[in-house]
Amino acid sequence: MRRILLAALLAATSLTTANAGDILIHGGPIHTGVDTVPTAQAVLIRDDRILFVGDLKTAKAKAATGVQDIDLKGAAAYPGFVDAHAHLTGIGLRELTLNLDQVKSVAELVASVKAYAAAHPEGAIYGRGWIETHWPEKRFPTRADLDAAAPGRIIVLGRSDGHASVASTAALAKAGITAATAAPAGGQILKGTDGAPDGMLIDHAQDLIEGVIPPPSEALKREALRKAGQLYASRGWTGLDNMSVMADDLALLRDEAAKGAFHIRVDNYMDPSGAAEVLAKGPQTDTTGLIRTRGIKLYMDGALGSRGAALLEPYSDAEGLGLILTPRDQGLALMKQAKAAGAQVAMHAIGDRGNRLVLDWFDETLKDKNGAGDKAARWRIEHAQIVADTDLPRFAKLGVIASMQPSHAIGDLFFAPARLGKDRLHEGYRWKDFLTAGVVVAAGSDAPVEVGDPRIEFYAAVHRHSLDGFANADWHLDEAVTRAQALKMLTLAPAYAVFREKELGTLEAGKKADITAFSKDFMTVEPKEILTAQPVLTVVDGKVVFQRKP
Repeated sequence: MRRILLAALLAATSLTTANAGDILIHGGPIHTGVDTVPTAQAVLIRDDRILFVGDLKTAKAKAATGVQDIDLKGAAAYPGFVDAHAHLTGIGLRELTLNLDQVKSVAELVASVKAYAAAHPEGAIYGRGWIETHWPEKRFPTRADLDAAAPGRIIVLGRSDGHASVASTAALAKAGITAATAAPAGGQILKGTDGAPDGMLIDHAQDLIEGVIPPPSEALKREALRKAGQLYASRGWTGLDNMSVMADDLALLRDEAAKGAFHIRVDNYMDPSGAAEVLAKGPQTDTTGLIRTRGIKLYMDGALGSRGAALLEPYSDAEGLGLILTPRDQGLALMKQAKAAGAQVAMHAIGDRGNRLVLDWFDETLKDKNGAGDKAARWRIEHAQIVADTDLPRFAKLGVIASMQPSHAIGDLFFAPARLGKDRLHEGYRWKDFLTAGVVVAAGSDAPVEVGDPRIEFYAAVHRHSLDGFANADWHLDEAVTRAQALKMLTLAPAYAVFREKELGTLEAGKKADITAFSKDFMTVEPKEILTAQPVLTVVDGKVVFQRKP
């Protein structure tokens, strides 16, 4: 069904790959993102830049002969929406492999695997996207479940957050995982009452099954990158910050852009295994100007749902304090290399202990000989989900960007009370607290962990209810932000997070022409109406990369 919907969505696309003179956009509310002049009647684009923003009469007078006239017909336009945290290859592969993000129970997971196995009778099976927190069975899937779905098959299914996987008996056997196998540092091998592995591997324990599933071919990765770029343009994204990027994926992405097969902006934060170039040369930009490398991506801890997030106090519903995934000496060494090269560090931290440690490491690394920090480095904490009261002001003091995903809150808050207990819930998903403290909050989706839809992220930020409208006192609705704040979180803040606020993030003359338009005005409609708005226009670098057909 997802592939059918994707095909239908892309069929509504009109794509241009070259500038075609001036473009005039008008006919609906245009939100500039500029506090002093928040709205305009028209935007005039010339080549890759905005020539004029203001009244329609003046825009028409300034337009060249043969201007491409785009009438929004009541739709609303904004500065280009940017996903400040996503995984581009994973987004594409989600559309091309077994996608489990709609599975609602262990029984549905088994049925999905069984159907996929029947349709693909040969080879190993890989899928991703399941999350058990809403399942009626109230448990993780196990190897027994997978064995029942496809006896004897090698199967590995990743949890939606990427911090846990379940493997079949055949997969465990091929990897040599037995009751005697020791879990690696930063990982857990869950076991049944008989002491044997039950198939669940948490965080670094997933490394034990690396190679059990053949890696995607170059052809499949290229298809995944193209599909992800098309999908994101069709959803209204003009760009994304691509996290944990492998060196070969970056090379393919650069090549696809050079061939004219990729059309949105991507700022890459490299996995340490592929970070040699950026650590030696600093940030880089490709020949198209679309594909840039900004720095490195590190992991401090795991995820809250799989109890890998590092907490200051034990989990309320289980023993343990979570996992630390990067040894201190390794992390500090990489940070020092990044600082010397002028590269950014983006570090994953979910739990309050994880966030405190990242702040400590950043503080230690960025200090100069006089003990002063370097706010200009704009280092980032990815997720920043659970932050202790005493640590929140340190973000602003150190100039650390909080790269957060609003959709995580409206999913996690179904189970976060159990993981954290009532007393710690106020520490979670504190967008408003960060903004009040003067912290830059750049919003993203973490797709393919989440859907990767700007409508969902905007809705979650301003409404803080589930997609079906649920919320209660545990959800701390006082942390919802205003619509103007949400717009900045998805436009200007991501531009700032990659040092491009002077040329992206608002609609102003002289800036790059990146524009997003939706059929409904996010700034005025009821929150639930945001979710039903349709993307109608995406412009990147002055080129129309998506336009919904009438």
